[in-house]
Amino acid sequence: MAKKTNYSYIGIAFIILVFGIIFIPKIIDRLSNNDITREESRSKSVSTQDLENASNNIQSDLVYIPDGRGGNRKVPAFSFTDQNGKTITNEDYLGKVYLVEFFFTTCPTICPRMNYNLVQIQNEFKDYENDFGVASFTIMPDVDTPEVLKAYADKYGITNPNWHLMTGDEEQIYKLANEGFYLYTAKGEDAAGFEHSGNFALIDKEGYIRSRLTSKDNPLIYYNGIISEEEGVDDEGIPQEITILKEDIAKLLKE
Repeated sequence: MAKKTNYSYIGIAFIILVFGIIFIPKIIDRLSNNDITREESRSKSVSTQDLENASNNIQSDLVYIPDGRGGNRKVPAFSFTDQNGKTITNEDYLGKVYLVEFFFTTCPTICPRMNYNLVQIQNEFKDYENDFGVASFTIMPDVDTPEVLKAYADKYGITNPNWHLMTGDEEQIYKLANEGFYLYTAKGEDAAGFEHSGNFALIDKEGYIRSRLTSKDNPLIYYNGIISEEEGVDDEGIPQEITILKEDIAKLLKE
């Protein structure tokens, strides 16, 4: 019985020796050539070079928004009058990263909060005035004349020369909001008689709407413009998105 056991140990040792001779050199060779995948080795560590490559890839978490026709959603052509009486078109923003909002100056609810946040963003990117801007479209153009918009800009501390508060044909403004950006705008039943989205659209230098992914295949599309960084979350527990918006503006400015 003892001899049989000894033979068993000898057999196991022989198998281990053969395995080592045949397979260990191959494993070492694959490791030296970085040929082990995550599925094969889940304990693989991230190299310093991997981290550098990831940090240098400024587009890694920003995507284009599909337009439903096989392309990417782009800002449609527009032409309106700003607070200085100047005609502003979509082409004036080419080469700049900018934000889009729809608002009106007598809005008693979300507009003051939105524009407070936009002014905070403006101030953070004050060194990039030539490359960053804001397009604010009033949904109450009959009241919001260039003079009214100018007073509103002064009241809120709007100083960026590429922040245009625009007014014009009401039908064209509503079409731009609802069909161009899919940012809901309508004459509603609230106290002010108007309804509109509290979101901001982020536009890149070529005029495309961009955003980060919230999961593998789902873009955020628009950024909540109502909740401030100071608040953190609203009464319903929804977190602010101004911080990530600033991060994404910075990334697009580097493109």
